Amino acid sequence: MRERKMIHVEEKVPVNLLIPLSIQHMFAMFGATVLVPFIFGISPAIVLFMNGVGTLLFIVITKGKAPAYLGSSFAFLAPAGLVIEQMGYEYALGGFVAVGFCGCIVALIIYKFGSDWIDVVLPPAAMGPVVALIGLELAGSAAGNAGLLDETISMKNVIVFVVTLGVAVFGNVLFKGFLSVIPILISVIAGYIAALACGIVDFTAVAQAPFFALPGFQFPKFDMGAILTILPVILVITSEHIGHQVVTSKIVGRDLLKDPGLHRSLFGDNFSTMISGLIGSVPTTTYGENIGVMAVTKVYSVRVIAGAAVLSILCSVIGKLSMLIQTVPGPVIGGISFLLYGMIGASGIRILVDSQVDYGRSRNLTLTSVIFVTGLSGISVKLGNVELTGMVLACIVGMLLSLAFYMLDKLNLTNDQE
Repeated sequence: MRERKMIHVEEKVPVNLLIPLSIQHMFAMFGATVLVPFIFGISPAIVLFMNGVGTLLFIVITKGKAPAYLGSSFAFLAPAGLVIEQMGYEYALGGFVAVGFCGCIVALIIYKFGSDWIDVVLPPAAMGPVVALIGLELAGSAAGNAGLLDETISMKNVIVFVVTLGVAVFGNVLFKGFLSVIPILISVIAGYIAALACGIVDFTAVAQAPFFALPGFQFPKFDMGAILTILPVILVITSEHIGHQVVTSKIVGRDLLKDPGLHRSLFGDNFSTMISGLIGSVPTTTYGENIGVMAVTKVYSVRVIAGAAVLSILCSVIGKLSMLIQTVPGPVIGGISFLLYGMIGASGIRILVDSQVDYGRSRNLTLTSVIFVTGLSGISVKLGNVELTGMVLACIVGMLLSLAFYMLDKLNLTNDQE
């Protein structure tokens, strides 16, 4: 049986294939990325603009070797929300700039001292469950977008969700040739048609939107209290970034922590966040939704990611196009997210399989068990105004536990050393 052809990271993609593949990536990130500006009370246009610019900057900084789309970060919601309530959005922007700048400093430190420490603090028995949690903890978000967690579940939402997910699942198995690389886009179109048939799409906002409009730029104000409120988020986004780079490495079949290097990808991520704060946008982060698209389609080309970034910039200045995409209903986004988030979870399990983790060793069984329970239990730890929970808390617990095992090994106190 023929295996689906991969499109590798540096591979050129013809225009007739590039456009639908780029649209597919844009739809994958759109639902989540516009939610953050809605929560902060700003226009999504500036966010779409910076998502595109930030992604292009990331591609340049990583020398076109790390396929990743930068979307809106949810890690800043709680502390930034507090600053916005007390001081205003401009002071939150100042905090975003400070976090991005400090993140760039962390990247330079990693450049100086290397990233070999990751193998010590996150061995495969720890990294596998951490990566799996990236997808698993988003499962509730996918169900929420689909309307499946509402007190009263609408059958129209269920129909649209089932059509979208069904086309994505069976299309991934049955589609051949050109269609086999755009199953997510086809599932979005099928879900949208189902939504139109069910009468749950409203075009009023599209009709009222201007054809052309510049994003609403704003400039930051700096206050030490606001900065200190938001700064601890750097711990969250650094852990998240490492996890995303590891899972992407497994998907594309190369070690991105070594080439182009964790220092480059982390710098690109944080530099984008810093620029976002300077022009009025929200912080950015590498997006799990787009990692999931790559896992499904086996299309890893950075040119496709760059194409999605250009489309995002166009959406930010063409008002009617932006509003038209926003009419894609939640059940459609939820339907494709079910598959994409599951793919990320499966990638974590793949790390355990590919690394041949020996669960006859007590430490491996302990690491995986504790990390999974920590991430899925719902417990949280507060550091000032920053709440550590889910994958991030599990990652930190796993790092501390792995480091403790490493120190005990050095003291010859463990009973399962290799």
